[in-house]
Amino acid sequence: MSKIIQALSSPGAMRAVRGTAPSNIPKPAPETPSSNGSAKELVATNELDYTPGYVPKKRAAALDRALDAVVHASGSTTAFIVIQAVLVAWAFLGIPFHGHQLWPIFISDAQAIFSYIFDSFLMRQQMNGFTESLTVAAELRSRSETNGRMLAGVLLSLDDDDIGMVRAVAHNAVEIDLRLPVENAFTKVIGWMAMALGHIAFTAVYWATIIIWIAFGPSNGWSNEWQLYINSATSALMVFIFSFLAILRERHADYVRSCVDALYKVDGLLELHLRRLTDDNLENEEFIIPGPKVSPIQRAINYYADVVGTLVGIAILIAVLVVWIAIGPALHFDSNWWLFIGTYAGLIGLNDGFVLRNVQARLQDHEAPQYEALEAADEALCERLGLPSTRVVARAGKQSISFRISQRMNRFCAHELTVIAGVLLIFGLLIGSSVMRWSETGQLLCNIPPSIIESFFMIILITGHNSADAQKRVDLENAFQRRLRILAFVDAASEIVGDRVKKTGPSVVGKKAMGRIELSVNEVE
Repeated sequence: MSKIIQALSSPGAMRAVRGTAPSNIPKPAPETPSSNGSAKELVATNELDYTPGYVPKKRAAALDRALDAVVHASGSTTAFIVIQAVLVAWAFLGIPFHGHQLWPIFISDAQAIFSYIFDSFLMRQQMNGFTESLTVAAELRSRSETNGRMLAGVLLSLDDDDIGMVRAVAHNAVEIDLRLPVENAFTKVIGWMAMALGHIAFTAVYWATIIIWIAFGPSNGWSNEWQLYINSATSALMVFIFSFLAILRERHADYVRSCVDALYKVDGLLELHLRRLTDDNLENEEFIIPGPKVSPIQRAINYYADVVGTLVGIAILIAVLVVWIAIGPALHFDSNWWLFIGTYAGLIGLNDGFVLRNVQARLQDHEAPQYEALEAADEALCERLGLPSTRVVARAGKQSISFRISQRMNRFCAHELTVIAGVLLIFGLLIGSSVMRWSETGQLLCNIPPSIIESFFMIILITGHNSADAQKRVDLENAFQRRLRILAFVDAASEIVGDRVKKTGPSVVGKKAMGRIELSVNEVE
């Protein structure tokens, strides 16, 4: 019974994330004949310097892996192109069918169902990215503690003159300009589009369009046709934004993984060289990032997000679709029947929009300090080594007026009370539609405001993603460059005073190590 209660109560609680970096313990160097063919000497080879890159963790359950594959496919280039082709086809069908009432209702229903499904995909995508990012931070901290322990031993073996020589050699070595992988052209285009859609100016244009539409209300007699105009426009916009968000996140996630892969190779090489220098064979220890404390309201929101991000949400939608189809003959498949599914999925989608933004912000609030702590630990280590500041890119964001407005708007939309306000709005819309006896106008009341508001929140999601993605790239670039500097220091120490740190064993020239790193840093396809 206790296990059942634990299973029911576990969703909503942000659990601790554990990570242990693979230990790169040196392999014995192969023996090769010397020039006279009699003696044997130890040589360092490229194979001995091989360090594994980043390998994302896969879920144990087959059903979870299958759902993750579907989520990944939803953000593929093929899926994005197909969805845009369907949107264009619908728009052109409006030429012969613009006078038919079912034409605008069709896009409304299709969008509501599409958004409902993609809400689950985006939520799972968001949760997966968060867990993966924290696991990376934990593994980097795990290896960082091991490297720090070994570097402390190296420093104890050096006197002031030695340290001066090592720093001079290390300074020359890091002049080799190595960077993280670069994005390909298509990913860059997606990024530019995200910057445009997530800019405060686009939000202003969006609301200006809504105001203009309202201004034409009196001249159109506030008719159902007038309401369907904006419903069709926002529905098409939402289909585009949902599909765009999916491909944006997947493209950026793939790029970040390639950066993490390059970072892991440098980090692993640093550990390997330190182990050679110090004969340290102790395994890397597990590093634990504790879960944050959350309020009861936030936990309830997280609980709902956990449900949406699993198969439960999709199962509920399928059940509703079956009921909707079953009652079609009784309603003679009229316009009210068509609007019913759009009403249901639209209201659920509205709530999901509030929750998506809230959860996005909460996850970012927990993730950012972990990389700040990693940077602080790295900076303290560099200071002990006497290395110059290794912060290549500043963490502070741009402080333009538009940036500050965007940040404040993001914080407001992500607040717990905003989610509660969204729930109250949904109840208000339900009451209003009930007063209208769920007529066509009453159902439009539950379609149009949710469509307008959810479209806005999807735009805000792009803004929030842009901010988090930019910061993550800064963190990875700085971590990469710090490890290059420390690696240069270690290789210089190995060349100059390696025999004082250990009795026997190969040392590796810093520039050769740099060359091997460069081979692993290529353009992302």
